[in-house]
Amino acid sequence: MNVLIIDDEPKARKLLQTLIEENCSNINSIFTAEDLLSGVNIIKKSAPEIVFLDIEMPQHSGLEIFDFIDKKDHTFEIIFTTAYSEYAIQAFELSAIDYLLKPLRVDKLQEAVEKVINNIGKSQINIKLEELKKSLSNANFNKIALPIADGIKFVNLDDIIMLKADGMYTNISLQDNREILISKPLKHFVKLLESKTTFYKPHRSYLINLKYIQEYSKKDGGYIVMDNSETVSISKDKKEEFLTIVQNIG
Repeated sequence: MNVLIIDDEPKARKLLQTLIEENCSNINSIFTAEDLLSGVNIIKKSAPEIVFLDIEMPQHSGLEIFDFIDKKDHTFEIIFTTAYSEYAIQAFELSAIDYLLKPLRVDKLQEAVEKVINNIGKSQINIKLEELKKSLSNANFNKIALPIADGIKFVNLDDIIMLKADGMYTNISLQDNREILISKPLKHFVKLLESKTTFYKPHRSYLINLKYIQEYSKKDGGYIVMDNSETVSISKDKKEEFLTIVQNIG
C-alpha cells in the first residue's frame, strides 16, 4: 500500500514518515510533499491509497485538495493531521472525517490507518470534505454525518427528535417520521453532541432533542412524551435536573 504525506513542515513530514515506517507494516511506500500542489502532482502520478494531509499550509489549505483533482482521481482516502482546537475537532467528527491530532501518537496513527483501510472506496471523501469546510467556516454548523449502508447521510441536528439505544446500534427518529438505524452505540452520539445544549440524556437508553418535548407526565414514576408520540423514561437521579431544565425553557 502506498501513502502520501503533505505537510509544509519538514520535521512534521519526517516524524510522520518514521512513525508509519516503524508501526504500519501494511504500508510499503511513502511519498512526501511540502505543499498541496506538489502533493496533487504525486497523487496523479502515483495514485496513493491514503493521503496524510495537513490543513494549515502556505498558499493552499489542505481543504482545497479537490479543487485541483478530477473526479477520476478520487481513488484515495484522507487522514488530516491537524493542531486545531477542540471546536474544530468536533467539526471533524460531525463530518465523519478521519484526523490525527498533533502531536502525533502511535496508537492513534495505527487506529486511523486501520479504519481508513477498512473504508477504502466507501467513504465518499469529497462529499464529507465539503461538509467539513462548511463546519470549519461556520460556528453554527448544524449537521451530523451518519454512516448508512450505501454511503454517508448528512442530517440537520434540528431534524432529530430523539436517539434511542438498541444494543450496539442507535435508532434515530427524525421530524419527518423517518427512522435511521446506525451501527454505533448511543454513547458515541452522547459524546459527539455533548456541546449541543438542545440535546439531553434523561436515561441511559435515550438522548432527546428538548425542542420536541410534547409533555411531561408524573405517572408511573415520570416520563416524557415526544412530538412523535414516543415515550421516554427518566432516571430517578435525572428527574430533578430535567424538571429544572424544562421549567427554564422559553
